[in-house]
Amino acid sequence: MSTNRTPTGRVSPAVYRRRRLVVLLGLVAVIVAVVLIIVRPGASQGDEKDASPSTSPSTEATEPPPTTIPTESVAADGDACKESQVLVEAVTDKTEYAAGEQPNLSVTITNTGKNACVLNAGTNAQVFTIKSGDEVYWTSTDCQVDPVDAEVSLTPGTPISSSVPIIWDRTRSSVDTCEGAREAVPAGGASYHLSVAVDGFESAESKQFLLY
Repeated sequence: MSTNRTPTGRVSPAVYRRRRLVVLLGLVAVIVAVVLIIVRPGASQGDEKDASPSTSPSTEATEPPPTTIPTESVAADGDACKESQVLVEAVTDKTEYAAGEQPNLSVTITNTGKNACVLNAGTNAQVFTIKSGDEVYWTSTDCQVDPVDAEVSLTPGTPISSSVPIIWDRTRSSVDTCEGAREAVPAGGASYHLSVAVDGFESAESKQFLLY
């Protein structure tokens, strides 16, 4: 009895078809897996949570801080003078003095404010100082005699001046030289500066003069 056999080295058609089926099924499985990854069934765009926190500004209105009203007092007529309303100016009768001439020193006070104010303009509250460079040569209080207090009312814009000037004898002063002769200060064109303080208010600028 003879039997038909597949020649050695050749694959039968049935085996070949099975192999093709297996390859095809594997390819279909890969395609399905890729589609599932992309589509993600069961999830929707609206269900996804935003990974970043919300940065939307609050719509609640913020109340501004309360405004602080200054409580500075308003000046009235008759109040004590303040530094901001007093202008003190040192005055000399000349800017150059020949040999032997003695400078006459005085002061002018002006109320630059809007209201009348009161200060002590007496000799007890006046200090005249003469310097050359950084060295103090003479001070009116070193040997002052019979100083007096004199309260005055300063009208805005109306200057008042010394009624009697102080005469400087061109000598050095100190509290230890009030009796006897004093040393004469350098002359020959030497430059000096006069400054004045009245009731604690100092002249903004000094007055320069020359001694020959």
